[in-house]
Amino acid sequence: MEKKSKSPLKSILTIVISLAFAGFFLWFALKGLDFKVIQKSLSKANYWWVLFAACFGISAYWFRAIRWNLMLEPMGHNISNANSLWSISFGYLMNLTIPRSGEVARATALYGVEKVPVDQSFGTIILERVVDLVCMIAFLGLTLIFKYEAILSFYENSGINFNPNKVLIGLSILIVGVILFFVLRKRLANIPLLGKIINFIDGIFQGLTSIFKLKQKGKFILYTLGIWMSYYFAAYLVCFALPETSNFTFADGFLIIVVGTLGMMIPASGGIGAFNLAMKYGFMALFISMGKSAEQGGEIGLTYSFISLPMQIVIMLVMGLISIPMLAKARNNIVAEKEIY
Repeated sequence: MEKKSKSPLKSILTIVISLAFAGFFLWFALKGLDFKVIQKSLSKANYWWVLFAACFGISAYWFRAIRWNLMLEPMGHNISNANSLWSISFGYLMNLTIPRSGEVARATALYGVEKVPVDQSFGTIILERVVDLVCMIAFLGLTLIFKYEAILSFYENSGINFNPNKVLIGLSILIVGVILFFVLRKRLANIPLLGKIINFIDGIFQGLTSIFKLKQKGKFILYTLGIWMSYYFAAYLVCFALPETSNFTFADGFLIIVVGTLGMMIPASGGIGAFNLAMKYGFMALFISMGKSAEQGGEIGLTYSFISLPMQIVIMLVMGLISIPMLAKARNNIVAEKEIY
C-alpha cells in the first residue's frame, strides 16, 4: 500500500497544538494549589509500589500483542509475538510525539516486519478500540454501582455540560451517512479516487469483522481481561505508594481507572495536563464522598498524577526506544532471507 508522506508543517502544527493543550490543562490543574504540599507528599512516597505497578503496565503490552495475533489470524496472518509487541510499543512511542498517530505508526511498523496490509491491521486496531470502549463502560458500570456518590461529585466538579439531544442528533447523522455509503457504494467505487478510499474501507471492515471469525474466542476474552486487569492494577497499586491513599479500596480503584482513561483520551502530549486535571477532580470526588476536604483531595490527586503519569511515560519511552532496533533487526532479517532465496 502506498503511503503519502505527512507534511512537516502539519506535523509541527499538531505537536504545537497538543503541547498547548497539555500546558493549558496543567496550568488549570495547578491553579490555586500550593505545590509545596505536593512536593512533601512526593517525598514521602514508597516507590517500590510504583515499580510493582509498572510491572502490570508492561504486562498489558504483552497481553495486547498476543491478542492482536488472534485478531489477525482469521485473515491468514500468523505473525510472531515479538513483532506484534514491538509494533505496539513503537505506536505508543509515536503517540508521545503526535497524539493519535500511534495507530497508523503501529500498522505501518507491522507491515515493515510481517507484510500485513496496513488497511487490514488498522481495521483490527479500530476493533481493539471498540473492545476497549466496552471494557471501559464495564468499569464505569462497576464505579456507578460501588461509587455512585463519587461519580456524582466528579460530574459536579468537572463542569461538564452533557446535552443528550446533541448526542442523539450526531448519532443519527452518522447512521444515515453510513447507510447512504453502503447503498451507493458500488456507484461510488467507479470513481477513481473514491474507489481507492472504498478499497481501504473494505480492508478496515475486514479487520473489524475478524472478531466473528476468531478460532480461539476464549483466549481472546482471557487476553482482554488480562489487558484491563493489568491497567487496573497499574493504576490502583500506585495508591499504596502514598500514605494518604494507602487505605483506598478496590472500588476506589474503579473510579481512578475510569477518570484516568478519560483524561488520557484528550489529545494532549502524553496525557500531560489532561490526566493531571482528571486525577485532581477524581480524587476530589473520592475525598468528598469520604467526608474529607475537596482541597486535600485535589492536592493528593495531583500528587498521584505526578507519580502515575511519569510511570506510564517512562514505560512508553523505554518500550518504544527498544522497539526501534528490534523492528530494524526484524526488517533486516527479512531482507537477508530474500537474498538467500
